[in-house]
Amino acid sequence: MDDLLVAVGLVLVIEGLLWAVAPRFGRRMLETASEMPESSLRTAGAIAVAAGVFIVWLIRG
Repeated sequence: MDDLLVAVGLVLVIEGLLWAVAPRFGRRMLETASEMPESSLRTAGAIAVAAGVFIVWLIRG
């Protein structure tokens, strides 16, 4: 459970950094994502999930 809370905290830090440091860039990314086809967003999400699982597997063994 501690690892899950740490992971959620890290997500919040990373997402918060985007909006704190470069809000215009974040807004442009949201606009671009809203124009992308749903299938592309699903593919990108699936790739991100797979990469995350792979990284956790590498670190945790």
